[in-house]
Amino acid sequence: MSELLFRTEDISSDDILDLFVETSQDRDVIEKLKSISPIILVGSRGVGKSFLMKVAEEELNKQFSDDKILPVYVTFNKSSLIHSSDKNQFTNWMLSLICSKIIRQLRRKGLLANLPQSINVLSGGSYSDEVIKIEEVAKNYEESWRNPQNQIITSAIPTVDDFKDAIQEICEDLGIKRINLLIDEAAHIFRPEQQRQFFTLFRDLRSPYLSCNAAVYPGVTSYGEIFQYTQDASFININRDIFSSSYIDRMREIVEKQADSDSSLLNEISKNRNNFEILAYASSGNPRFLLKSISRTPKVNSSQLNETIREYYKVELLSEHSNLSEKYPGQRGLIDWGRKFIETIVLPEIQKKNINYLQENKQTSCFIWVHKDVPQTVKESLRLLEYTGIIQENGKGIKATNAEIGTRYLINLGCLFSQESSPSSSALPIARNITSKRMTEFGMNNPNFKDLIDEIPDFKENDTTEILEKELSKSIDVLDLSSWIKDTLKGIDIITVKDILTTTEANLKRAYYVGDKRARLVKSAATAAVYEYLNG
Repeated sequence: MSELLFRTEDISSDDILDLFVETSQDRDVIEKLKSISPIILVGSRGVGKSFLMKVAEEELNKQFSDDKILPVYVTFNKSSLIHSSDKNQFTNWMLSLICSKIIRQLRRKGLLANLPQSINVLSGGSYSDEVIKIEEVAKNYEESWRNPQNQIITSAIPTVDDFKDAIQEICEDLGIKRINLLIDEAAHIFRPEQQRQFFTLFRDLRSPYLSCNAAVYPGVTSYGEIFQYTQDASFININRDIFSSSYIDRMREIVEKQADSDSSLLNEISKNRNNFEILAYASSGNPRFLLKSISRTPKVNSSQLNETIREYYKVELLSEHSNLSEKYPGQRGLIDWGRKFIETIVLPEIQKKNINYLQENKQTSCFIWVHKDVPQTVKESLRLLEYTGIIQENGKGIKATNAEIGTRYLINLGCLFSQESSPSSSALPIARNITSKRMTEFGMNNPNFKDLIDEIPDFKENDTTEILEKELSKSIDVLDLSSWIKDTLKGIDIITVKDILTTTEANLKRAYYVGDKRARLVKSAATAAVYEYLNG
């Protein structure tokens, strides 16, 4: 079976558009990302935020000669490594990184042949092809975890006003209509101070010559007091509509485009259409979930399907949620209660109701409703479940019994199917008959909340400053990497997460059968997995 790519980071820019499975929803998102209006994409891990940004980037690159809109893709995936003594470290790092990425993109487009004077503002001094001072500043912040007490010199970083003036002059001098920033991994979970600094900068950077877009996680993002949620950006939730008539076809296309050379897998999908449909519904619109589960079910038969549903959705996904508490012990109570709530209360209750609904030829459910005024600790616990992808917000201001108002959540269908003794035979009747009108309700004072409220009466932000070193010392086995890559790394004594960050491509080539190209691939995949792991 061909190796399926679960992360956008593993896909080359040349392949992005070839692998894009367009829906009307996706097209609308991409066009908005390409516009001047600020957009914030909201979605849990694996739903495709990064992919849509990369599609927008590639399309703008292809259209640049005509439209003169310069895309600049920036990822903040290294933010968890920033641990300096500078109270403004995130703002300084973000601005220096943005400056360096803009310079690199201008250079890539061949636009720096006739240097505009303002480029010196972005570069932190006299511009040179060999050394860009601002890049060194960004790098120093990214390596601050090694020596947190080291003072980082910030004199090269422009003020926001100087930066915006420079961008205007660069655009006017080079005939650029505007620069379109596409900021990925913008606001990481458990880093509220970073999040607040980001959204302040996001708001302040806007100008007629610079449009800003960002991708964030649902529910767990702190916008701060300055950022106006409804005025400073348009928010787009990119969860795929699993009830759309084209949903199954689009999810099948995602797999087919990656497996175009694997005729055996495509044949099995064609022969076992119902089983594939179950896997597509189980993913609840998350392409990464689907690709991971189909990679475990190469024959797409009922036996493999049942095992995958039980192992991936009943064990691994929930375990992944629980493992967050090892990394962030300050959130352990919220995390543990959330899993218990889903496993022991929500899933059995919905399963019981669905059995009765189907026996009575009634529509089924995969929804819960939570009162808008439940304690803050309950809200925080639910937001962590959103982050993991176990639940999805499906509507605010929803009326329930007695006309009370609350939020409706969709429960991951894979988790729901995992409660069945034989998902291959019972999952489709559930999935094909779901209605949002049926919800299991949890009121403001529901007794199931009591244990959490007793344990954590008041929510406090998590402090991550002492956690990083512990995470860096863990075995590379915690990373989501192929067995081959892990074995390759261990073969040259790269044992811990920290070892990956400190090794070089030259060192990787010591491994058996690893040349220049493969060394780059291994380093890239391993480093990307490290960043994802450290960021939650």
